[in-house]
Amino acid sequence: MEPDSNSNNVDGDQEQLDDEPKNIILEMIKQLRYGMDLHKVTFPTFVLEYRSMLERISDFLAHPELIIKTSLKQDPVERFVDIVRFFMSGWHIRTKGVKKPYNPVLGEYFRCKWLMDDGTKCIYLAEQVTHHPPCSAFFYASPENNIIINGYISPKSKFLGNSVASILEGRFILNFTNIPGEEYVITLPNMYARGILFGTMIYEVSDNCRITCEANDLVADIEFKSKGYFTGTYNAVQGSIKKGGEAIYKLNGKWSDVMNIQPLKSKSTEVLFDATNAKARPKAVPSEDQQGQFESRKLWTDLTKSLKERNHDAATEAKTKVEDQQRKYRAIREEKNIEWKPQHFYLDENGIDWICKYSKKQPFTKEYLEEIETIIFNQIKDPDMVNGEDSGKE
Repeated sequence: MEPDSNSNNVDGDQEQLDDEPKNIILEMIKQLRYGMDLHKVTFPTFVLEYRSMLERISDFLAHPELIIKTSLKQDPVERFVDIVRFFMSGWHIRTKGVKKPYNPVLGEYFRCKWLMDDGTKCIYLAEQVTHHPPCSAFFYASPENNIIINGYISPKSKFLGNSVASILEGRFILNFTNIPGEEYVITLPNMYARGILFGTMIYEVSDNCRITCEANDLVADIEFKSKGYFTGTYNAVQGSIKKGGEAIYKLNGKWSDVMNIQPLKSKSTEVLFDATNAKARPKAVPSEDQQGQFESRKLWTDLTKSLKERNHDAATEAKTKVEDQQRKYRAIREEKNIEWKPQHFYLDENGIDWICKYSKKQPFTKEYLEEIETIIFNQIKDPDMVNGEDSGKE
């Protein structure tokens, strides 16, 4: 394992384009219609972020220090506030300017771990489980700290005139393995690239998300607010935490700065999360020579290298090479009438949530979760791109 070298904990979400890329975008936009789904639109490589969506999702989980002791707290409200803090902590981690991660190809996967100061660890595995529509499933666990999360994100991009919206369908489901029956369900806001036709391009998070714990009758409703044309500010959030339908806390601030929490029975205000002094905990990622052919960083290594060198012709060629190979695999599957089978995830009985197959066993003992870590970092093989099953190759 090697420490993360692809840190995206960078301030600044505005971007001024040079004439050439601006002209390319304008030519592309001439072909679009308002409300059009952009999934099948090929974007120029200079808008790409140097990494896959599978890795980008790990940013939402990059402050594990905020919840590794939560399962030991006796007060369910304190546990809930910790979950809200943890979820809100990931939004400040972003690349400079307005960039989009690579669209993962079917069967692509990414894995990493975070090593904690107390010697414990958190592990992460993500896989692209469907391509039409695109869906990225992930699994996150800390064996020693009783934490397990299954989740998925299915982004849908739409053209909105001077903006592009990324609608983040999906949710995260968090369980503490030492507290049976207590489940936290987290939905997501949406992302927008503003000013793509005129003005300064800027990235915004907007709309609403919700965190619920049905077992304890707790709900957090959080609004990520867009800046108005004449009023407001960028990156503002506000919300409330309710128990039994009654508000007990209010939240406000900026996800890129300081967010505060205030008990409604008190005038005192506390800091929920301070992004100005926060640094994402570095990921430990297998070195490229230890990665499989379809592991994100290795799969896209030529594209990433070309982008960093600002060689966009080579970047386009590298991106096309990966995508063309995927089309060949898909054609073979269609010819043989073979349905793709994800390697590491399955749909639950409701056909909604993607669950990591390694988290299926009950109960989730510390020993079993340690077995999962061994599987993820020592036993995962590349998929058979025709059948979607283990190829038996490293």
